Amino acid sequence: MVFRTKFILASSSQSRHSLLKKNNLYFIKTKPICNEDFIKKTLLKKKRSPKTISLELARTKARSVSLKTTNILVVGSDTVISIGGLLLDKAKNIKNAKKTLLKMSNKKHAIYSSASAYYNEKEVWNGTQKTTVKIRKISQKEADLYLKNVGKKILNSVGCYRLEKEGPNIIENINGDFFNVMGFPLFPFLVFLKKF
Repeated sequence: MVFRTKFILASSSQSRHSLLKKNNLYFIKTKPICNEDFIKKTLLKKKRSPKTISLELARTKARSVSLKTTNILVVGSDTVISIGGLLLDKAKNIKNAKKTLLKMSNKKHAIYSSASAYYNEKEVWNGTQKTTVKIRKISQKEADLYLKNVGKKILNSVGCYRLEKEGPNIIENINGDFFNVMGFPLFPFLVFLKKF
């Protein structure tokens, strides 16, 4: 194992957990202690950019756990998707997921993934990456088939697709970092972790 620094991942995301595990990082996962929806709504009212919203949510998650720990790195992360200047929300059910997919059909959307690292209640690093993804033109029938194949777990993904699981079936192209689409700015984080 190259990276021996132990840290706490302040996130409930299964895909982030899986991504970091596959890269042999040494961490434990815990749920952040904050109301993400409220914070997001507040930032939207203040007309903050998608990039700022992503980073502020990552910071809030890390800070919330760092306040309850000492002498251990705490990492928070958040991902937002912007299409036509509007942020996408997680779909509440498969019907909503289909609407989201059809809304993104034949269009590009921007994915902003941020991470923030706190140590003893102070931010010691943060990073945000942007990746642009284009969903190919999909019909209602194709959207139904895709959602049937991926199942209800897709509701955990804001864009209602997973790059690592059948995402290539509906994606036309990606401009940017693969890991960023999965919800974490991995390469900048690894550079920081090596120095920490």
